[in-house]
Amino acid sequence: MTLDPRANATANPTDTRSDLQGPVAPDPDAVGRVAVIGAGTIGASWAALFLSRGMSVAISDPNPAAEVVVRGLIAESWPALEQLGLTPGADPEKWSFHTDPRDAARGVRFVQENAPERHDVKRALYAALEEVLDDDAIVASSTSGLIMSELQQGCRVPGRFAVGHPFNPPHLIPLVEVVGGRDTTAGTVEWLIAFYRAIGKRPIRLNREVPGHLANRLQAALWREAVHAVATGLASVEDVDTAIAEGPGLRWAIMGPNMIFNLAGGAGGMSHFLDHIGPAMEDWWRDLGTPALTPELRGQLTAGMREALHGRSQADLAQERDQLLLALIETLQQERRALRTGS
Repeated sequence: MTLDPRANATANPTDTRSDLQGPVAPDPDAVGRVAVIGAGTIGASWAALFLSRGMSVAISDPNPAAEVVVRGLIAESWPALEQLGLTPGADPEKWSFHTDPRDAARGVRFVQENAPERHDVKRALYAALEEVLDDDAIVASSTSGLIMSELQQGCRVPGRFAVGHPFNPPHLIPLVEVVGGRDTTAGTVEWLIAFYRAIGKRPIRLNREVPGHLANRLQAALWREAVHAVATGLASVEDVDTAIAEGPGLRWAIMGPNMIFNLAGGAGGMSHFLDHIGPAMEDWWRDLGTPALTPELRGQLTAGMREALHGRSQADLAQERDQLLLALIETLQQERRALRTGS
């Protein structure tokens, strides 16, 4: 099964950043070298993806020991990326490691930042990057919840900074949430959308900033009720997970909740669903819980998860997740391609 890295792309304009200071950024399809700043699991996963798309990657982390960890994570990710399909010329060894982020960023046109979730750390990092970045370089932050308007304050070229938030692991999960800050140019957002599409991701554009962006807030809403179900004795930790994984979660991998409920409305679609199910849904909303993570509830969740693991380790879980994700992604790609072509 081969992944077409441009399967989700649309025609890219040649000038996507005319409103940003300095020269126009490169064609998103033609980026050959990128920097990944922060070499934790997210950064290493991004690096593996970029390598699989034929790019060279300069990776930076202040901890010298991270180089060995990154090498191992790239090696672990590569078989799955091979299975999904590599861009010609892709090489898992085409990367360098630097403890100084300026050495990694010097001369690149795109930076994927994965620093710790702290305003002071990211702001100091942005100041260091701007010492060496050309004005036309773009920086995307993987931040899972911070606001770019606050992070880009004081930057020399604030218009180049935006959020490009992935889902873990980025080398497998297609979603990227793109949202600019108060000073981010429209061209930067457009360029990022085109770039992520060009490497096979499924970017979505958020129209405004909120803490946690969109997908994490959706997750938080669901998990709040999942925790409430455990706290009130409605179901065990394991059964709550089963209710999602063996129920609506299967449908959500195919269509989002709005489209699923549109289908539930039959021939009348969403309008019929809202007329007939909407009042009951509002009653359920009013009955949803707002649990507090007290020490007692934390202990209950931890003990319940220990039982649900059935002796599996964290490494076992990660391997199971990635193996099943890979099978799911391949199946969806194959079947969606068949639907498009009518074969």
